[in-house]
Amino acid sequence: MDGRLDTPETLERRRIGVFLAVAFGVSWATALALWLTGGLADSPEIAEGITLAAVLLPTAYMFGPAVGNVAARLATGEGWERHRLRPEFEGTMWTYAAAWLAPAVLTVVGAALYFAVFPGQFDPTMAAFREQVASMGVGMAPWLLAAIQIVSALTIAPLVNGLFAFGEEFGWRAYLLPKLAPLGKRRAVVLSGVIWGVWHWPLVAMGYNYGFDYPGFPWTGMLAFLVFTVGAGTFLAALTIREGSVWPASIGHGAINAIASVSVLFVAGQPNTLLGPTPVGVLAALPWLLVAAWLLRR
Repeated sequence: MDGRLDTPETLERRRIGVFLAVAFGVSWATALALWLTGGLADSPEIAEGITLAAVLLPTAYMFGPAVGNVAARLATGEGWERHRLRPEFEGTMWTYAAAWLAPAVLTVVGAALYFAVFPGQFDPTMAAFREQVASMGVGMAPWLLAAIQIVSALTIAPLVNGLFAFGEEFGWRAYLLPKLAPLGKRRAVVLSGVIWGVWHWPLVAMGYNYGFDYPGFPWTGMLAFLVFTVGAGTFLAALTIREGSVWPASIGHGAINAIASVSVLFVAGQPNTLLGPTPVGVLAALPWLLVAAWLLRR
């Protein structure tokens, strides 16, 4: 994982502490506000068809780490050196191509692995999705809606989603990861992935990613999510280290969010969400872990 990530020589505990306190404080306070107003499932509408959760999740919650970055710099007098906001291309676009397309490949492989283990849950006719579309009274053909979603996930969606994912990446990969580097690059990458996963725990407890109906709710969901964030976090860290910029990781994160739910279109019945078919399931996350292991050995 050699690259261009300038790092401090010693562990800057105060700056890390301020960053984590603000990043978790802003996001978890937002989660508390959502929980007190009905959670994610019963979030109140603030405008027609728009819930409070739909507004606060991509803004206040997701941008907590970015706020933590800014707060840590201001509170400790760090300044804006090594901000990692400038796009770097290192004479090649391969890093950005990997950020854009690799999540789709890994997600498809993970979903295929899940359906290979649970073949009865794979429905190429998308019957459940067609039923859902019919119940909503949508005039467009279900196969066309699915095609639009897939094409979008491979083209424009990584960039659009990446603008929201920037709120996380400017904190986790652009600030925390370099700060943890004195622990050793591999340890820093894994630890930052674990912290990223823990930061999501209030959402998992409110049914995000896995729902409510699984054994050991919510603790098993919280642990399962760490498997994904260590795997995907290593991939995003490698992009950041390679380019020394926040933007490849933001695009990669956006690409993950864009493609993650496509496999649900082909599900028959109720899937075991702790295992898949989306990449946050432990079984579907195995390709991410294999890539992570390869990257950590480099």
